[in-house]
Amino acid sequence: MNDKVNDAFSGCHPFLNFFYFAVVFLFTMFNQHPVFLLISYIAAVMYAFLLNGWIKTLKQNFLITLPGLLIVALLNPLFNHYGVTMLYYIEASGNWITLEALVYGLVLGAVMFIVIQWFSCYNCVMTTDKFVYLFGRIIPALSLVLSMALRFVPRFTTQLRVIRNGQKAMGRDVTNGSILAKAKHGMNILSILVTWALENAIETSDSMRSRGYGLHGRTAFSIYRYTKRDGWLTGAFAILTAVFAFGCAKGAAFAVYDPKIQLTGINHVSSGCGPVLAVITYLAFAVFCFLPVFLNLAERAALARSQKAVGTEIGYTYRKIYEELEQEKQYS
Repeated sequence: MNDKVNDAFSGCHPFLNFFYFAVVFLFTMFNQHPVFLLISYIAAVMYAFLLNGWIKTLKQNFLITLPGLLIVALLNPLFNHYGVTMLYYIEASGNWITLEALVYGLVLGAVMFIVIQWFSCYNCVMTTDKFVYLFGRIIPALSLVLSMALRFVPRFTTQLRVIRNGQKAMGRDVTNGSILAKAKHGMNILSILVTWALENAIETSDSMRSRGYGLHGRTAFSIYRYTKRDGWLTGAFAILTAVFAFGCAKGAAFAVYDPKIQLTGINHVSSGCGPVLAVITYLAFAVFCFLPVFLNLAERAALARSQKAVGTEIGYTYRKIYEELEQEKQYS
């Protein structure tokens, strides 16, 4: 379970959290219009800054996901040769490097990059208990497996760090010894890690079975309540989703990269979409993506005003007490 509890959107009902990320993932992966991808990326980075901090987010962007984006962008035109705009001819393979394949490689890399960024936010907000709360009664076995799979990577990384520290203390880390010794130490660490993962999965399964998880009629304690604020946010999410989904259905975010690059708003490939509808669609999607950021900023502003008001009130009270004491001294 994640310990992040200071996020305003994380405090909303789990249904809202899951609905938000499901819509964002869906439209980021399957709508490959550059404007949609840019909006999704900026929102993901800003939300990740609020959840994980600047250092961790920048490290994740430039050390992990950005190299993956560049690899995908460069490999796609080498293996896919669709498109009509020729850029370079490779004599060894007898194929052309096309502009369309290069651009589509960048788009695929960007989609992967943005989805990974959103998943870092998802892991902070959509904790295991929320996922089990939503789907535990509908699909108990699958919900347990999915919740374990979604939290597998962060827990795997944390446990790997613990194992490496223990092995390093005994001089058996991958940085110790010759090349063969390093390989042997690495295999030993991997073996310990896999054994821990399998044992942990078995223990979790036995623990849930002993508690009657998934049995018919079983009740469960829940701390989640659907509040008035959740109702307003549900309405806002539903309206915004309907607006940009309608715009996408009408071709406001139409994008094709094979055999020729065609984008709505540039060469108007969709006769049913005008520029006004396109702008409304982009704005609706932007507001939807940035709503958690807006909630955080609004909550922090309200907290700052509250702290200022409390500080002013305390200062006024102390000042009145001091004045009364001074008057008592004068009369005495």
